[in-house]
Amino acid sequence: MSAQALRAGAAASAPLTAEDAPGIPQALQWQPLRTIEFSDRAAIAKARDAGEPVIIDGLAQDWPALARWTPEHLAERYGDREVPVYDASFGEPGARYMGSIDRMPFAQFLRATQIEGRDLRMFLYNLAQQIPALLNDVHLPSMGLRFSRRFVFSFFGCQGSTTPLHYDIDMADVCHTVIRGRRRIRLFAPTDAAALYRHPCTVRSYVNLDRPDLDRYPALAHARGFEAVLAPGQTLYMPAGWWHEFHYLDAGIGVSLRAAPSRWRDRVRSVGQLAITMPLDRLANRIAPDRWFAWKTAAADRAAARFAASAPRSNGTPGQADR
Repeated sequence: MSAQALRAGAAASAPLTAEDAPGIPQALQWQPLRTIEFSDRAAIAKARDAGEPVIIDGLAQDWPALARWTPEHLAERYGDREVPVYDASFGEPGARYMGSIDRMPFAQFLRATQIEGRDLRMFLYNLAQQIPALLNDVHLPSMGLRFSRRFVFSFFGCQGSTTPLHYDIDMADVCHTVIRGRRRIRLFAPTDAAALYRHPCTVRSYVNLDRPDLDRYPALAHARGFEAVLAPGQTLYMPAGWWHEFHYLDAGIGVSLRAAPSRWRDRVRSVGQLAITMPLDRLANRIAPDRWFAWKTAAADRAAARFAASAPRSNGTPGQADR
């Protein structure tokens, strides 16, 4: 399959859920995530030590951001700042690969995404570097992870936009809190990378989870997915290396707190990905984008075939054994 055909298939339509479109067959089965109260520190510690993603209620209940971060307030206070903006072409090979498509005043971006519904998004916007005053609206929780105020990132998207399936290149443990709008999240364990047809030298998968083509991607049927909807004020705890797709059910804003990898192998992998494989991927894309994309696709297919030929997976609770 050509790079052009693969890109077209991945972006053929907006994501659909069984609730939104009951006539669309759902080929993948999704398991729920556990929800834990932030006051139950023992349960949180157990999930953290087991490497289990969970939803945490109450972690952000005292955050001023939940009340203050309206599009109107942010536009009034910080609307003149220029921000980088992205669209669905973020992962496509070519000149814009992994880059922003434009810069615009923050107020214009907020109006376009939060009110007008234009298909733009902004992610990994570092508050400490860009708008440090907003850090006062976010409190770092005490839950056995070493969160840093230097790496508090905000995310913005319009209703219906999707952050495609990937895992975080820095291998951080993440707490993602929804500030505004509902967010549908889908997760897979790190050990499912081959079944997700991960492109080598990247942290990306190009499978369409809403319209999965199991003839084209047969190994995907062996992946074990988890799905949940986060409401404003809820937090997703996501251990290092977990694959995730975020879909904006409503126009929304989110914040991620990040803790450096606790395991040495994750630290080494993080450095290798940031210092070697990511620059290599971008260089190869500049030199021969379509040929490079086609090679990664073929390599992903071979890894997936080996995965599918291996022993069947278990259906237990996600945890350390899956990592």
